[in-house]
Amino acid sequence: MTGVLPAFARALGQLGDRRVIGVLVKSIALTLAIFVLAGIVLWQLARSLIEHYAAGYGELGGLIGLVLAILGGWLLFRVVALAVLQFFADEIVLAVEERHYPQAAATARKLPLAEDARNALTGVARALVVNLAALPFALLLLLTGVGTAILFWVVNGWLLGRELQDMAWLRHRHDRQATPPLPPLTRLALGGIVAALLLVPFVNLLAPVLGAAAATHMVQSRINPLKKSRP
Repeated sequence: MTGVLPAFARALGQLGDRRVIGVLVKSIALTLAIFVLAGIVLWQLARSLIEHYAAGYGELGGLIGLVLAILGGWLLFRVVALAVLQFFADEIVLAVEERHYPQAAATARKLPLAEDARNALTGVARALVVNLAALPFALLLLLTGVGTAILFWVVNGWLLGRELQDMAWLRHRHDRQATPPLPPLTRLALGGIVAALLLVPFVNLLAPVLGAAAATHMVQSRINPLKKSRP
């Protein structure tokens, strides 16, 4: 796990790259657009339902829908942000590889759109299923005060570590049965840092991109251990 923090430091140093900035702008814009659209739909749906069953209280329903949208956005931001980033992950990974690992960039395969979409949907489904499975245990841990937060941090750290590793690895994996390059604890450390960053306002907008860039450094250090990256 010794390479986790250096990988994030190098990822942070490339935030000024115009290609990284471009992905950052696109992913943030699309993520926010999804939440705005979901908020409008929930607001209108709740308003219509309340108005139908309790005439004159439609605005209250709209307010309830807006509150639900905000809560849902807070809870699901990680899932949506990672799903959106899946569609732009190649650009981040390629930017890091071309700058630091040119030989790897030259031999990588470009993932078809269908495979990108499948990976994104699989990641979203996995995140929802695992979080729902953890929910009963989280409720039991409410009595501890911090147990619930720690459980969700570990669960989502594990999920994020896997997703971020795959973003950087799948372009180089030609054997579907190949062993993942990052050990479980290293993946957990990678995902745990990103999960923590996602809790910080405004920083959470950068977290998925930083995670993808850091994961690229970590994966390349494993699959090409003898090749020195460019500074």
